[in-house]
Amino acid sequence: MSIKVNVEFLAKDAIKAVKRGDIIIVVDILRCSSTIITALANGAKAVIPVKTLSEARRIRSKNPGYLLAGERDGLKPRGFELGNSPLEYIPERVFGRTIVLTTTSGTRALTYSAGARWVLVGAFLNARSVAEKSVALAGEEGVNISLVQSGTNGMFSLEDFIGSGAIIDRMPKEELDLTDSAHAALLAFKQSEKDLYNNLLKSSHSKRLMKIGFDKDIKFSSQLDVSSITPIYKDGAIIVDKIEAVKR
Repeated sequence: MSIKVNVEFLAKDAIKAVKRGDIIIVVDILRCSSTIITALANGAKAVIPVKTLSEARRIRSKNPGYLLAGERDGLKPRGFELGNSPLEYIPERVFGRTIVLTTTSGTRALTYSAGARWVLVGAFLNARSVAEKSVALAGEEGVNISLVQSGTNGMFSLEDFIGSGAIIDRMPKEELDLTDSAHAALLAFKQSEKDLYNNLLKSSHSKRLMKIGFDKDIKFSSQLDVSSITPIYKDGAIIVDKIEAVKR
């Protein structure tokens, strides 16, 4: 049986993928996915994604040892220890810690996906590992795959589209049946892959991040296949399988 691979363009479209029973890969290149991957690769125990600032603060109030992290309008909210820059998530700050994370788009896409049996987190950083893991799971479960782009403030996001294409490019081709949206994402990546950083700079979200001083985040997040971990969102928290963690 071939595995159908589809790309959904907005966070709320995760609801359709959940109803279909697809394995979901949430993609938010700038910066939620890249931040989650970096946090877990640097030893964070878990990341709890939530939609709102008030929900994040409520969870933290019940769990004083948790780190509060996230952004609104790209910037760290008042009273939070960490923003949404993957460069902040160094081992000295996150090792062994549980992080409560709320972002404008990425954590929204994750919470919309919560009803799915399997929800993975993907980016350029772990494109190959999340591609291989998703296809293996889809084969075992007899289901299809949907890459859900988080978008930017409810709008289509160029960097998530190219990032989805990077993940599709690393899936075993002989097993796949790509929808038109998946083909288009793959073509966008192939057109961009020789200079991902400068192609990402063309997106409206990148331009916004540049204005507020996060150029280094864009450069960091444009690295391909530098992490071998695949974050899995289950039972309200994002973790890494122990077997995968050992491979880091």
